[in-house]
Amino acid sequence: MRSAFTEELDLISEQLVQMSRLSATALRRATASLMETDLSLAQEVISDDQLIDALRRELDNRAIDVLARQQPVATDLRQMVTALRMSSDLERSGDLARHVAKLTRLRYPSHALPEELRPIFAEMATTAEAMILRAGDIIGSKDADGATELMKADDTMDRLHREVFRKLLEPSWAQATQVTVDATLLSRYYERYADHAVSVALRVVYLVTGVWHDEQLPGADDRYPGSVPRES
Repeated sequence: MRSAFTEELDLISEQLVQMSRLSATALRRATASLMETDLSLAQEVISDDQLIDALRRELDNRAIDVLARQQPVATDLRQMVTALRMSSDLERSGDLARHVAKLTRLRYPSHALPEELRPIFAEMATTAEAMILRAGDIIGSKDADGATELMKADDTMDRLHREVFRKLLEPSWAQATQVTVDATLLSRYYERYADHAVSVALRVVYLVTGVWHDEQLPGADDRYPGSVPRES
């Protein structure tokens, strides 16, 4: 029985890693559609989001089935509950990639982003994609220390998010209101995408240590300031 339970946990972990990779691919392709005003690619991203949704449903059903059959306690229960929450984060990151593609489709044949903002968004996309892939690696290896790395990357994303707003508020900004609103929404999509990657990493910290970090950077707490211990 224990061997079967361990196999189920391993399979759930593999599915989470797969979700992270699908989400990264979705964001990369959504960004390409945005930058190139590629309607067909945007539509593919929108349609393919159902793959991530289906994988989440499969994972969640498997996890619930294991909970019902195995009735895990302590650390095993923590693993199952954490997996369910990580699947939600990863599914939502896929939704955000879909939102980018939907905005591209909505504005077609016009470009949703003015030329002056594209370099910032290209960097945001690269940062976000790398973060979600790293989150998948952290899941697979149960690397609690990886959260530190991701939260530093999130600082970069927050800086880029602020840079977008700085440009939108400059006196020289002369774009139409619609363009301003679109840029605001897109910046928020990428910023939230990165937040989900951080959330996944923090859930791995909780999984490994039994201590929840409410967006606190591991490294002090001595090591974990502001941490709230939970039952293991």
